[in-house]
Amino acid sequence: MGKAANLAAIGSIADTSLGFRNRILNGGMVIDQRNAGAATANTISGYTLDRWAVSQSTTGKLIAQQNAGSVTPPAGFKNYLGVTSQSAYSVAAGDYYMIYQMIEGNNVADLGFGAAGAATITISFWVRSSLTGTFGGSLQNNATNRSYPFTYTISAANTWEQKTLTIAGDTTGSWETGTGTGIRIQFGLGVGSTYSGTAGSWQGANLISATGATSVVGTNGATFYITGVQLEAGSVASPFERRDYGRELIMCQRYARRVGGDGTNGGFAGGVLSDGGNTFMRYDQHVVEMRVAPSLTAYLGSYRNTSGAPTTNQWAANDVAAGSRITWGSAPTTIPLASCDTRYAQFYFNSGSTPSASVVGRLYEFQFGPTAYIILSAEL
Repeated sequence: MGKAANLAAIGSIADTSLGFRNRILNGGMVIDQRNAGAATANTISGYTLDRWAVSQSTTGKLIAQQNAGSVTPPAGFKNYLGVTSQSAYSVAAGDYYMIYQMIEGNNVADLGFGAAGAATITISFWVRSSLTGTFGGSLQNNATNRSYPFTYTISAANTWEQKTLTIAGDTTGSWETGTGTGIRIQFGLGVGSTYSGTAGSWQGANLISATGATSVVGTNGATFYITGVQLEAGSVASPFERRDYGRELIMCQRYARRVGGDGTNGGFAGGVLSDGGNTFMRYDQHVVEMRVAPSLTAYLGSYRNTSGAPTTNQWAANDVAAGSRITWGSAPTTIPLASCDTRYAQFYFNSGSTPSASVVGRLYEFQFGPTAYIILSAEL
């Protein structure tokens, strides 16, 4: 193989996932630990797909979902994040509707924002909307006092179009380089004048979108779909960096991890019954070191008892030694963390009553229903 062929082969390899060109996590919208492809409630103002969040100044105006509308994604992709407007809402000056991702400072520290020589970056993505016209978004720092509003044009309705934006790095302001938010990228879905500014330059203000941008929430049933989001150093958009599913999942689990809710009677092996027999203590090692010590949110579901019938909010534990099951009469409404750090979590389940045939100190496998799950969150 000649020198030219060798260089071509190296270039081909560089287009795959050997590095970390793309500072966006889950840019292909493949990981969805919280919803597993289901639509979010229209009241959501928080995370949808992993690392992607929705913000609504007034809830109830949009629904977000992986592969909403079941359209064919652009070539080379199988997933996208879809947003659907729930009404024809007239955006007021102080309103904002958007999807966004906050990139950890550790992952963009090399870009040198906030100092002379800040790197130029390029953003690329695929987008499809039922609306056409000029759309907007912005980049921001953690303090939201440095913003770069940008625009892009959707020319044809209900057609995937690839967009590329090149932005000179900000040489002033304060930019996080640790575990906080390094860069926030956001796509406006309807933003009022208070949070809109002239596109194309860095400004010392909290700006979410560009002045005059199309409002998705302004049209009932309007759709906005996006995938293949990439933010990289340099002035040229390279091919979308494809990381294998396992690696993408692990990278997302630094910020959030789902336990349970896999459609079966999930197990939590390795806990002991204590505190008079009504509290089950569980020690859990994170699969990857989390960004900070996580918080815990429990989503209660149903447990299928020994006869197979679903019982709402029923939790149970298997006595490992005796090979028998004990069942609480009621499920916990919350599952508090006893203690945790970035490497482990210890939490407990308290039913408020002592289950029958329980033995304090004995090892039990804690089980919960097919729709119940826990999210450990260390999100930015």
